[in-house]
Amino acid sequence: MVLLHPLAAREPRLAVDLSGRSLRVLQGAPGGAMRSAETKVSTRALASGRVVDPGMLGHALESLLSANGLTCTRAMFAASDVIATFRVLTFPAGTLDTEIDAAVRAELPLGDARLGLRHVEISNAGEGRTVYAIVWDRSQVEAISTAAKEAGLKAAVVDLKSLCMARAVPMRSYIICDLTAEPCEAVLVDDRIPRVRHTFTLDATADIAAALAGELKPVLSFYRGAGNTRFSSEAPILVRADQPQPREVTRRLQQATGHPVDVVPRLQRIDPQIDHSTYLTCIGLGMRRRI
Repeated sequence: MVLLHPLAAREPRLAVDLSGRSLRVLQGAPGGAMRSAETKVSTRALASGRVVDPGMLGHALESLLSANGLTCTRAMFAASDVIATFRVLTFPAGTLDTEIDAAVRAELPLGDARLGLRHVEISNAGEGRTVYAIVWDRSQVEAISTAAKEAGLKAAVVDLKSLCMARAVPMRSYIICDLTAEPCEAVLVDDRIPRVRHTFTLDATADIAAALAGELKPVLSFYRGAGNTRFSSEAPILVRADQPQPREVTRRLQQATGHPVDVVPRLQRIDPQIDHSTYLTCIGLGMRRRI
């Protein structure tokens, strides 16, 4: 999302996940040794995906790194999608760059000096040009950079959680339903690109299968209603949760949505000692090709 400082190609990668209820770090990259750690942080430092007190968060991060012997001096950070808004826009082949720029700004008007805008072309196939556009809260990126400095780090990259997860999951199209997030969230990924994000809350006494089906149906309807009829009914719903869901919940959710339901698959070339579901965002962050 935002490149702040170049990271040397051979420097060990440290990924820091600020998108959830815990502060998580992962050092290493797929195919090599990895070390991970996590800790709870005060809501006075980090709340609902937003940095509240950069100094307090930085001290918590510094303590976590020190306690676990992690010595990298630069880090990549994953931020919650609450600090940004994204769109995937497709234009006819031959559309000029200036026309795309104008369309992106019309679709995602800034209207506030605190907001930043960036768009990246993700496809230039013969049938059209597809662009991933994002508006983010500059103040939150600055707060993350400040927290990094307080921890003795340089923030090389700030990326969105949805992009990190899409990079990590070894499938082209699916919906990932993250019940560990606060609030819960569902992200529809098609052709490896996040397309729709929806947040919701689940009551502790709710019928999980019925509640999830009710939250996911509008996501599917919205995406298919926008003309994306190729999103297959075979695309799975991946449930990320602290505990595996009972088989009956899985069966009923599959029946209600018409999509297969599964857990996040085990990722290839990931150290088997790492909980791949817990550190999914960190793993995807560490898989960035350009940093």
